[in-house]
Amino acid sequence: MRKRDKVLNFVPLLFTNNQIVLKYLIVGLGNIGAEYANTRHNIGFVVCDALALDLGASFSIERYASRAEARFKGRTLVMIKPTTYMNLSGKAIRFWLDKENIPIENLLVIVDDIALDPGVLRMKRQGSAAGHNGLSDIILKLNTHEFSRLRVGIGDHFHRGFQVDYVLGQWTKDEEKLMIPRVEVAVEMVKSYATIGIELTMTAFNNK
Repeated sequence: MRKRDKVLNFVPLLFTNNQIVLKYLIVGLGNIGAEYANTRHNIGFVVCDALALDLGASFSIERYASRAEARFKGRTLVMIKPTTYMNLSGKAIRFWLDKENIPIENLLVIVDDIALDPGVLRMKRQGSAAGHNGLSDIILKLNTHEFSRLRVGIGDHFHRGFQVDYVLGQWTKDEEKLMIPRVEVAVEMVKSYATIGIELTMTAFNNK
């Protein structure tokens, strides 16, 4: 195999009008159904929706997920919201990585995190599931924990034994006021990730 062929097989490339376009899979985690709308556990869906709106894209129901696609600064962003429910998120991600021919290096998962205060945003290159069932299934299905994730803090303001009720609960009015501008920042972080890479994005946005 020639050196150029090796490069083309490693990097996710599209050819449009003789231009090379990088391709990314952006995944917002959540649960489908009206009963889960506006719950803390669905913040991944919310960020994904805001990203699609910002980029002028719209979602349509496809296999295992709602899917949208947009171009941004020479990149193609494929956005999905799995319809498999949170605990089987890995099934949808594995399918769309294969279908779109996107390597794990270009996968970003947007996920809620009770270890962070509400509105705190952290991007990470890899990590454990830390008890999150959606991440656990993704790690299982992909057979690796080495994929990027954007952790969105939802806080841990619940009594012992009531974690499920908390994460599946609705945001309070005060929390909504806090989260709206933070979702906008999360959208900018995703766009930054796709254009300047994860390291520079973490430097620019983490701990701020």
